[in-house]
Amino acid sequence: MTSTAIATVIKMMETLPETAQNQVVEHLRDCIAEMQDEIQWEVSFKKTQQQLTAAVRRARQEIAAGHAEPLDHNQL
Repeated sequence: MTSTAIATVIKMMETLPETAQNQVVEHLRDCIAEMQDEIQWEVSFKKTQQQLTAAVRRARQEIAAGHAEPLDHNQL
């Protein structure tokens, strides 16, 4: 199954010389790899969002109770 967008890109690519087509393909590979990374990040973030929210609540409670200490960047 080919979407309309893919069919449009194919038609546009066919109008280019082969060397230009190869350049477009390389560019598309980079773009697609970036998009896949972004999608993976979003999926991972959604899976851990509840844990992150709970960690923020605990940190705020510790700060409010006076149990938290400022971060010493020299100890990192």
